[in-house]
Amino acid sequence: MTTVQNKLFEMQDEGYLKFNSKLIPNISPDTMIGVRTPELRKFAKEAAKMPECAEFLETLPHEYYDENNLHGFIIEQIKDYDEVVAALNRFLPYVDNWATCDLISPKCFKKHIPELSEQIKIWLDSGKTYTIRFAVNMLIKYFLDDNFAEWQPRRLAEINTDEYYIKMVIAWYFATALAKQYDAVIEYFSESISNGQHRLDEWTHNKALQKAIESYRISDETKSYLRTLKIRG
Repeated sequence: MTTVQNKLFEMQDEGYLKFNSKLIPNISPDTMIGVRTPELRKFAKEAAKMPECAEFLETLPHEYYDENNLHGFIIEQIKDYDEVVAALNRFLPYVDNWATCDLISPKCFKKHIPELSEQIKIWLDSGKTYTIRFAVNMLIKYFLDDNFAEWQPRRLAEINTDEYYIKMVIAWYFATALAKQYDAVIEYFSESISNGQHRLDEWTHNKALQKAIESYRISDETKSYLRTLKIRG
């Protein structure tokens, strides 16, 4: 067992392990140690200074889910944008679940929006489930306010996939966009393209509307209209 793994097992919470394993059904509980996220974030600051850190970041894939989360939290602390992207490009192909993917949010991105915009296009073309999901998460976090551009929803609407974890995050993107960029994205629900085919697949279309209707950021009047846009089988 490695030094990092020993440290993680010292922080193990078996109750949390049982709870968390139910939330991430696509990975085996045998690969989960059960370290609570606040403890893991705290340890990441220590781990980043350990002599073993560089080797840990290069040794992929990791054995445990908690190691993957730790890896993501260490990447978050890197201050140089190019180093962060390089680290993510090594790591993201090994991410195997939605929780690890959604936990990662590098702090330096907010100072590099133009470069991030171009990198997101590359990640969206990766063909890898959690790399694509990460890219969409970054669009939600950084590009639905002042940095919004019309290519973003258009590009997501073009993604053709049966992957649940991609479809769900795209639905979240459009639900959030209906709250923040309503005039720019309502056409994705109110207009069809050809032969009655909708801009989004039926599941994503309806899930995005559901989440938007549940949002406190959207008026009751708008919610009433959104209900009329549901695709009914």
